[in-house]
Amino acid sequence: MFSVEEGSSGSEMDDEITGDGSTASLSRWVFDEKNDYDAIDDDDYYEEDERHHGDVDSDEEDDNVEQRLIRTSPAVDSFDVDALEIPGAQKNDIEDSSIGRKLILALQTLGVVFGDIGTSPLYTFSVMFNRSPINDKEDVIGALSLVIYTLILLPLVKYVFFVLWANDDGEGGTFALYSLICRHANVSLIPNQLPSDARISGFGLKVPSPELERSLIIKEKLEGSMVLKKLLLILVLAGTAMVIADAVVTPAMSVMSAIGGLKVGVGAIEQDQVLVISVSFLVILFSVQKYGASKLGLALGPALLLWFFCLAGIGIYNLAKYDSSVFRAFNPAHIYFFFKRNSVNAWYALGGCVLCATGSEAMFADLSYFSVHSIQLTFTLLVLPCLLLGYLGQAAYLSENFSDAGNAFFSSVPSFIFWPVFLISNIAALIASRAMTTATFTCIKQSIALGCFPRLKIIHTSKKFIGQIYIPVLNWFLLVVCLIVICSISNIFMIGNAYGIAELGIMMTTTILVTLIMLLIWQTNIIVVCLFAIVALGVELMFFSSVLSSVADGSWIILVFAAIMFFIMYVWNYGSKLKYETEVQKKLPMDLLRELGSNLGTIRAPGIGLLYNELAKGVPAIFGHFLTTLPAIHSMVIFVCIKYVPVPSVPQSERFLFRRVCPRSYHLFRCVARYGYKDVRKENHQAFEQILIESLEKFIRKEAQERSLESDGDHNTDSEDDTTLSRVLIAPNGSVYSLGVPLLAEHMDFNMRPSEKRSSMDFGAGPSNETPALDAEQSLEKELSFIHKAKESGVVYLLGHGDIRATKDSWFLKKLVINYMYAFLRKNSRRGITNLSVPHSHLMQVGMTYMV
Repeated sequence: MFSVEEGSSGSEMDDEITGDGSTASLSRWVFDEKNDYDAIDDDDYYEEDERHHGDVDSDEEDDNVEQRLIRTSPAVDSFDVDALEIPGAQKNDIEDSSIGRKLILALQTLGVVFGDIGTSPLYTFSVMFNRSPINDKEDVIGALSLVIYTLILLPLVKYVFFVLWANDDGEGGTFALYSLICRHANVSLIPNQLPSDARISGFGLKVPSPELERSLIIKEKLEGSMVLKKLLLILVLAGTAMVIADAVVTPAMSVMSAIGGLKVGVGAIEQDQVLVISVSFLVILFSVQKYGASKLGLALGPALLLWFFCLAGIGIYNLAKYDSSVFRAFNPAHIYFFFKRNSVNAWYALGGCVLCATGSEAMFADLSYFSVHSIQLTFTLLVLPCLLLGYLGQAAYLSENFSDAGNAFFSSVPSFIFWPVFLISNIAALIASRAMTTATFTCIKQSIALGCFPRLKIIHTSKKFIGQIYIPVLNWFLLVVCLIVICSISNIFMIGNAYGIAELGIMMTTTILVTLIMLLIWQTNIIVVCLFAIVALGVELMFFSSVLSSVADGSWIILVFAAIMFFIMYVWNYGSKLKYETEVQKKLPMDLLRELGSNLGTIRAPGIGLLYNELAKGVPAIFGHFLTTLPAIHSMVIFVCIKYVPVPSVPQSERFLFRRVCPRSYHLFRCVARYGYKDVRKENHQAFEQILIESLEKFIRKEAQERSLESDGDHNTDSEDDTTLSRVLIAPNGSVYSLGVPLLAEHMDFNMRPSEKRSSMDFGAGPSNETPALDAEQSLEKELSFIHKAKESGVVYLLGHGDIRATKDSWFLKKLVINYMYAFLRKNSRRGITNLSVPHSHLMQVGMTYMV
């Protein structure tokens, strides 16, 4: 919609404080104490009063207060305008599609999601038997049994039955899981949540009850331990690094395996020629990535459908021609016999066996492109049966042709259809190479929104589904690294080992996060949770131990690449967190603004100034820089904060939060625009300005209405009790149980200094404070008229670029990270101005450096 920066790290979160001074988390019932201004949700106006009331011992007062619990309407927050009209949770358009639309989506999933796992028969047996040579027919049966039950346990049971349901309103991937956890427990290191965020319909929080005691214990431990928060972030960043590494090795493995079939069809072909052809194919593949998932998925879906039919047909042919007794492999006892006969070699073969499950994570990571049901149905009814038939057919062929294990798939293809199958397999390999690339685009966009990756240009390739994106810089970066990997490791068996490392790294991360979600959010039976964690993590650790044993063969390069990506993300997150904390510490004190008066110590020129910053509370220090640098400031200033909340999408009706900063005569407002990590935030500036002014007027009218209702309920407005908020019980879903005290206090003229009560002759002085008896309706119309005049005078966008530098007495490592690494990433990341379709004549930028 509107934004300064694509994926800014967020804004300040001030914990909601209970009467006893403890931090109340968002998913718990919260008491707002009657005598404690700290309970005010992000109230800029009362910041100076906190020092007078913060020491109140409300524990003693609780015993003396008569609590009359009555049901009222949803909370009216003076910082919340459009949230007052919540129409209901935003539905997933894909999930609500018609049957015909779901069938089309099912076809598209073949071209986007299942290409990776669909081409695994090209190389699985070849890599397995390269590690553990075939000695007799029983070795083939044992290896086939391993493949069958790996397909059943990992892609089918783990992902289709469990992981796909852990989606975040249709979003999948590592960061979607992390966002889901952050929404139910305050574990984010960058504090970008506000109490009012819990009333977004997409949050869907459950009200804690005695039955959820286990979940609450886990939640409290996570929120109370900085070590656990950092470990969780490290786990998520490591998983994301493995996703990026997987996007590099997947095209290399799929394309080289398909092109390698030339060695079977044309004996004169050498490995160097296979390498050159593979490079050409990869360049073409990444060049067409910009056309988007829906277009390419619909175009390539039929091609991959033909590929699955070929797998099944060739499998049935080989079963009929060679040996149908391989169906014995469905007996898991043959896995035991395989290990008993081959011992260490069988353990090495696990590193090749895991390749049959490659692409499992793509089913979850690419969930934003399609629906859960389309992926589940397509995998269960089409993909899995065809894969099983394909592996059964290869095993039947190898049981009589041990020497062809080096290129098992193409050797098992009947000679009369070899070239058509070779052509289809190469098309399928190109499609498969896109599977983790599209998943990586989704994962990177999520990480950018949550402040864990430098901002990049993101292109939305579909007008119907906002989850389908393309990141040009990342696309070409993956191509370059992929070509480096192919040229460095031209052996398909070594690439297969690197492939296994990347896949298992992602799988183990997903297992741990889903287990945490089952405990924290789903409140699943502990027996089911333990079975899921022990079986899934146990199997994956066995596979991981096998691939790590061969890491010295050349696959170490993928670990180095993943470590570099992890370091980049960690440095960006650390720098963003440090920058944000510094801006919070350096924000301007409210006393200073009160001393300056309504003119702010300068000339108030007609017009509206929109000052973009990351703070949701307090006046940013960059505003003081504007006051001292510019000869005048606008008659109305709105602090605009682009804030990400841990939900996929925020409905338009719940987008904006408004708050008045300082007394009315200052004409200072705050606007917090909340976005989910998949929301599109690019809009024409005129449309944004119109929406902003309309929302501001709505806020002012609602504020006046509440003040009028309150004054009707209690005429004694000078008492201290009436200048505080009521004691209320606030549920996470926004429901409020009132204790029967006024909702909002009349506070505009309370505690105002004499300097603030002087009438200003400037345009920006606004309504006079010398007429306290002014009719409320007349005062409202006067302020609205003032806003319209300011709008007619013009809107200017004030962009403040804050940088950080380590102090001279900082540690050398901190200087290196902040002054060079983070500075380099920030300099080369996407600047916020590029997202604003605003004429340069309407822009004003000021830079500021903080010493940390």
